[in-house]
Amino acid sequence: MRAVISFFNRLMQRYLPDPFLFVVILTFVVLGLGLIFTDSTVMNMVQYWGDGFWSLLAFSMQMVLVLVTGFVLASSPVFKKGLGALASTAKTPGQAIIIVTIVSVIASWINWGFGLVIGALFAKELAKQVKNVDYRLLIASAYSGFIVWHGGFSGSIPLTIATEGHFSQDLIGIIPTSQTIFATFNVIIVLALFLILPVLNRLMMPKREETVTVDKSILDDGPNLQAATIEKGSVTPADRLENSFIVSLVTGLLGLAFLVYYFANSGFSLNLNIVNFLFLFLGILFHGTPKRFLDSVMQAVKGASGIIVQFPFYAGIMGMMTASGLAAVMSEAFVGISNEFTFPFFAFISAGIVNFFVPSGGGQWAVQAPIMLEAAKALDVSIAKTAMAVAWGDAWTNLIQPFWALPALAIAGLKAKDIMGFCTIVLFVSGIVISLGLLFF
Repeated sequence: MRAVISFFNRLMQRYLPDPFLFVVILTFVVLGLGLIFTDSTVMNMVQYWGDGFWSLLAFSMQMVLVLVTGFVLASSPVFKKGLGALASTAKTPGQAIIIVTIVSVIASWINWGFGLVIGALFAKELAKQVKNVDYRLLIASAYSGFIVWHGGFSGSIPLTIATEGHFSQDLIGIIPTSQTIFATFNVIIVLALFLILPVLNRLMMPKREETVTVDKSILDDGPNLQAATIEKGSVTPADRLENSFIVSLVTGLLGLAFLVYYFANSGFSLNLNIVNFLFLFLGILFHGTPKRFLDSVMQAVKGASGIIVQFPFYAGIMGMMTASGLAAVMSEAFVGISNEFTFPFFAFISAGIVNFFVPSGGGQWAVQAPIMLEAAKALDVSIAKTAMAVAWGDAWTNLIQPFWALPALAIAGLKAKDIMGFCTIVLFVSGIVISLGLLFF
């Protein structure tokens, strides 16, 4: 295991470029593939790229807020104490790896945005308290739990096909979550990953002399929460407002009042906007004053540059993949070699490959659904299992796709190549687990 981990870590450190260069290279790869496998010309591909370039602006802002609101909440005194108390339960590096994986899997199954942020924040807190724990593996373990998100409460594909009026309703009707998220095969896959991932991550711990630790003072990157001392004679009405506990209390309670109303009427239905809303207003409340809250926001936005710059490039790639028909060509290639038994497996593999170029669950389903659903009906394969096969494929290759790792990496202060060696091992093992679950249950 150590030899394999060492090989993949060296490979990633040597050859995996910065995520921005990765997406630039990926752009030209997709452009070339479009020219080879579709009828598109160079100008067609450039047009598709430009037309799609800004299509993820709303989602990009949501992801920036995932990072910012998560950081702000974690840097508040109340939340720091809570994370610190939970982190104190881990006494050894091995225990730290196991507990961060378990927390990440559970949180990601509840909601992917929640899991992505909480896992990284909890990993940082563990790094502060546990001696000699490998920081790279700790963050990789936190990110590995993200793989279960599409099999959980926030899975975009199962929730889409369970919603009245979805775009494939005329073909497949409404598929309830009892046949997807809560189906036996899906529950088995989630439980298997819940049991296997903590053990796998623990087994990947490097030898003591190869362990990469981090200076704990670097991890304490929150703002100075003590309000600046202001001479009595210079206190202005503006200063009083900026340091007013009442302003933060009233604002925070206003946000919480809406959340009570929302959950009372919608049940425990989390989405990205609600998670961000919750983190934002808890952050305002827990920081005590507007000044402390804004100081924390100033610190948080420094890590958002990768999301802001790179997500438009991924949107452009998605534009080329969908408009040129390249995603359809890839999907049809796997359908052509499938039979009734192997179809869920090949649907899973094809979705994993397409996910490299269309790293959005909803966007990928829009591209693959027409092909996969027609093939499933022709082969008499379960529609629900087909949809979940695509969903798991989308989640699977996120392990080595920097698109989704950016918020966690920004929180951790690491580069993609620091964790991708570990994530590659998780990719192989989880791929086997998911494939067996789709084929035999």
